[in-house]
Amino acid sequence: MSTASDSLASTPPAKAAVCGLFCSACTFYIGTHEDPARIDRMAATFGVSREVLLCDGCRGDRRLYYCRDCYMPICAADRGLSFCGECPDCPCSELEAFVQERPHRADIHADLARIHEIGPDAWLAEATEKYSCPACGTLNSAYDLMCRKCGHDPASPYVETHRDAIVARLRQDQARRR
Repeated sequence: MSTASDSLASTPPAKAAVCGLFCSACTFYIGTHEDPARIDRMAATFGVSREVLLCDGCRGDRRLYYCRDCYMPICAADRGLSFCGECPDCPCSELEAFVQERPHRADIHADLARIHEIGPDAWLAEATEKYSCPACGTLNSAYDLMCRKCGHDPASPYVETHRDAIVARLRQDQARRR
């Protein structure tokens, strides 16, 4: 009998990160594919060239510097796995530390379990809904508090659930840049 997890042996979708993040809801992915002005603002904020911020997702050839240096895809590849959730050592200390660093990672454990349960393609459909504006359907970043297209507040069900942690992190990041 076949299960959804049996399908993980095939090539996983490019927008489904090894760790269980949904690449399409990343501000850098959105900037790369839909909103070049966003990349320009981020480059100015961080004092780097826009090219180092361009990203096609965890499994893409062009990755954000942070994703390019990530340990998890290397670990998964060395073990012949498509997702961290397939590993008998999951959650490992690296994944736990990663989850704790930023609020957009809060659902990683549930997302990895869901990928295992229904498969990556069906999970991508669910993730798209979770990060899309309930008013206009625009896909937003986990850090877009209001929809980037229509201004609806909250920008997505994800933001509605995690707003306090997101706002706290945005304030912390802003204070550090001053």
